Amino acid sequence: MKYLSLLVSLLLALTCEANPPNIVFILADDLGYGELGCYGQEKINTPVLDHLAKEGMKFTQHYTGAPVCAPARCVLMTGKHLAHSEIRGNRDSGNGKQFPAQWPITEDVVTIAEVLKKAGYATGAFGKWGLGPAGSTGDPNKQGFDRYFGYICQRNAHSFYPPYLDSDGEKIQINKNPIKGHSKKLEGEVKADDYRDENYAPDLILGESLKFIDANKDKPFFLYLPFVEPHVSMHPPQEWVDKYPKEWDKEPYRGNRGYIPHPRPRAGYAAMISDLDEHVGAVLARLKKHGLEENTIVIFTSDNGPTHDVGGVDTGFFNSAGGLRGLKGSCYEGGIRVPTIVRWPDKVKPGSTTNAASYFPDWFPTLAQIAQVDITQEKTDGVSLVPVLEGGDLPKRHEPMIWEFNGYGGIIAIRDGKWKALRRGLKSKNGPSPWELYDLEADPNEENNLAENHSKTIQRLEKLWLDTRTVEPDFPVPTADKHATK
Repeated sequence: MKYLSLLVSLLLALTCEANPPNIVFILADDLGYGELGCYGQEKINTPVLDHLAKEGMKFTQHYTGAPVCAPARCVLMTGKHLAHSEIRGNRDSGNGKQFPAQWPITEDVVTIAEVLKKAGYATGAFGKWGLGPAGSTGDPNKQGFDRYFGYICQRNAHSFYPPYLDSDGEKIQINKNPIKGHSKKLEGEVKADDYRDENYAPDLILGESLKFIDANKDKPFFLYLPFVEPHVSMHPPQEWVDKYPKEWDKEPYRGNRGYIPHPRPRAGYAAMISDLDEHVGAVLARLKKHGLEENTIVIFTSDNGPTHDVGGVDTGFFNSAGGLRGLKGSCYEGGIRVPTIVRWPDKVKPGSTTNAASYFPDWFPTLAQIAQVDITQEKTDGVSLVPVLEGGDLPKRHEPMIWEFNGYGGIIAIRDGKWKALRRGLKSKNGPSPWELYDLEADPNEENNLAENHSKTIQRLEKLWLDTRTVEPDFPVPTADKHATK
């Protein structure tokens, strides 16, 4: 039996070497650090993701690449942090269309999808793109994806019953009476059915992603799933709303804080997250159906922290940021620290947890290593997380973790070890606010600003940022850009 066991292990190892692991990367939209049961959530049901954490590894200090949608996705796809990436804030393309899509990445950009495609992977993306219109240099089909289905434009994704979805460059009409993502109802009864139409886009997106798994089950594939939940507007299936207590909601949300009304906003928001959880379960079930579980790494995370209290969302009620300071759009911990779970059979220890400080630029080298691809010619800003996933230590970084966010007045955040420096108002006419400095080991909630007593630490971190950043004309920061010309 001993020799038989060794032979089976050898055969499995040889099989994995001949067949590189499938990669499934699931990206939630505006899901907060504290909104899953496995991260301490007590009100929202997320049984699938909680079980996934039991089967894999939970990250307690993993960060997005940016505190809002488009730049976070750019960092993820390119492996370059915000002081080097092409997209540093949300910005429309300016093509004049109803749903113009966002500022496009250029053809010079190398995405992880392109790298994996060249290595023989089938590549598919299903969900919200946000990196350029169809036909532009940022078109997902021009950036390494064989198949794309979903929302090219983030604005179109404000409705879960939109007029159309994008499919490999074509617009596919899905609703004859689409629901606008933004409206108000000042008087009268608020009815959820008034804000629904024939086809619920998340279900269609899920369906196309499952077809992709079916079509590529016999070869390695990279499946990128930037799902749209729980980003508002609030359009959850009624069956999920009905599972939550009626006493949560004393009055309806009427659309007075942006987006569409909902009769039970707290239940509605929880329902969106439970619906997301169910969709993850459908993907995992399809992998199991085809016997792909053992040779597939599944990564789940979020593009940024929980949304502001708009669209009927009540982050305080759910403790959505898990006690961390800040929300979406902020570079405080609540805006950029995100729930992250990885399942990789025979590599990741089930039920394990890591406090390794990591972020989106790390996924490019990580996925390349998993796919056994040499990327030494690519200048990425991350380190491979494979050693961490296998129970080891995080490799040493050649520079600190950096977030140079062009939106919300301009924010810079720099993390190096336990220290995190932050400055707001980089684009303010009155000049930036004073630097802040936090010891995240002692103060993860960023309550004690230590800047006054650690000026040399701030100067060191600021110099590391200014000396290594690149100027991006489409997302200028005049005070910092001047440094590059000296």
